[in-house]
Amino acid sequence: MLKHTLLMPLLFLGLIFNAQTTVVDVVVNSDDHNTLEAAVVAADLAGTLSGDGPFTVFAPTDAAFDALPAGTVDALLMDPAGDLTDILLYHVLGAEVMSGDLAPTQTVATLNGDSITVTVDMGMVTINGVAMVIAADVAADNGVVHVIYAVLLPPAPATT
Repeated sequence: MLKHTLLMPLLFLGLIFNAQTTVVDVVVNSDDHNTLEAAVVAADLAGTLSGDGPFTVFAPTDAAFDALPAGTVDALLMDPAGDLTDILLYHVLGAEVMSGDLAPTQTVATLNGDSITVTVDMGMVTINGVAMVIAADVAADNGVVHVIYAVLLPPAPATT
């Protein structure tokens, strides 16, 4: 019995130290990303973004979603497999990119297939010239999250 009593705390500690925090966990545990969390769940991307990665997620705040035209978020949530998924994947890179790894200006591919332009000027990082990074390098076991104060919209498809 003593043997079991001594092993139980060790097993519990092993579970604590082996617990992983994914980029999805970072979003879920944030008070400022409720809309992003709902969107990731609705688009069925929580499993993907909880995977091995590595990922870099540019995470718009609730205020960023609130700044979209009225009804936009509701319309996107009604069609999660369409534009919502495209927009969310436009916020994700298939590599871990910490803020210190950024060049002054660079173009990088997102998981939706389009590219974003990252600019670093006087220590400030902006994405596509519209979304400022307000909190950088929130580390996760499968990547990193950078908090932004705007929702990035992929370029419109070219018309013929």
